[in-house]
Amino acid sequence: MDSVTPRYLTAALYQFVDLPDCADLRAPLQALCDSKNVRGMLLLAPEGINGTIAGAPHDVQAVLAWLRSDARFAALQHKEAVADRQPFYRMRVRLKREIVTLGVPGLNPARNAGIYVKPEDWNALIDDPGVVVVDTRNDYEVGIGTFERAVNPHTKSFSEFPAWVEREKQPGGVLAGKPRVVMFCTGGIRCEKSTALLKSQGFEEVFHLEGGILKYLETVPEEDSRWHGDCFVFDERVSVGHGLAPGHHQLCRSCRMPLGEAERAHPHYVQGVSCPYCHGTRTPEQERALAERERQMQLAARRGEEHIGAQQPGAPRKP
Repeated sequence: MDSVTPRYLTAALYQFVDLPDCADLRAPLQALCDSKNVRGMLLLAPEGINGTIAGAPHDVQAVLAWLRSDARFAALQHKEAVADRQPFYRMRVRLKREIVTLGVPGLNPARNAGIYVKPEDWNALIDDPGVVVVDTRNDYEVGIGTFERAVNPHTKSFSEFPAWVEREKQPGGVLAGKPRVVMFCTGGIRCEKSTALLKSQGFEEVFHLEGGILKYLETVPEEDSRWHGDCFVFDERVSVGHGLAPGHHQLCRSCRMPLGEAERAHPHYVQGVSCPYCHGTRTPEQERALAERERQMQLAARRGEEHIGAQQPGAPRKP
C-alpha cells in the first residue's frame, strides 16, 4: 500500500475450504461488516468463501482479521487496491451452493486443483508452443483484454465451460491430444475449479496462474508483459491495467457491459440509458426510468452525495 493512507481499501478474497456450517457464519459476518461500514459482496458456500469488500483500511483489515481468527481461514489471502471513493453501494453476505458456479458435482478444488504458476514464471510457460492457453473468463471480459495466444471459449457464464471442455477434447478440438493445458482468470478462483474439472477428466498436466491476471498485472513490468488491453473487475473501477492502474472502460448502467471509447462514441450510447449492446431492448417506460435515475445521480454528484440508485437494476453479470 502507499505510504499515504488511502481513503478506501478494496480487498478481493477467496478460499476453497470445507465449510459445512457456512449458514451459521452469514449473520455475524454481515453484522461485522455493517458495524465497520464495509461494503461489497461476500459469498459463503460449503466449498468456501469468495468476494470483494471495501472501506476504510483499518475497517477492512478488521474484517479480514475476524475471518482469519477462524482456523479454517488462517491461510486466507487477499489482493488489495486503493481508491478515493467507495466502489460499492451496499454490503451483502449471501449463501450459495458454490462460491463460483460451475454446476459439476463432486469437484474439490481444495484438494485437486492444478499446478500453480507464479506470475514471474508465466511468460515462459505460455510462450511454449506445446501448451494450450485457455482464458476461462466470460466472452465480454475477454473482449477488453487477454494474454497472447489465449483461446477464448466464448462462454456467457462459467457454467457453460464444462460443455466447452467436452466439445473441445473431441477429435479436432483445441484440447484434443494436448496433454499440457494452461488456464487463467481474473483472480484465480475460476482457474482452481476449471483445473480440477480437467484433472477429473484425465488431463494430467494442468497449470493455472497463481493470483490470476490481477497478480500478474501487479507483479510483471509492462515492458515484459504478454497481456494486451484491460482487465475487467467486478466493481465500480470497471477495468484495470498494468500496475492495477484504472483502465479505460466505463460500465453501461443498463446492461452492465464494459464500454471502451469506441462504444461510448457510438450513436446508440446514451449515458445511463443504453449502449450498442442493449439499445432497443428496453421499453419506453424503462428507458424513462433509467434516464431519471441518471439525472438523480448527476444531481447527487454535484452535491457531493452518494446516490444509491446508481446500483444497476436487474440481474448483474456474475464472475
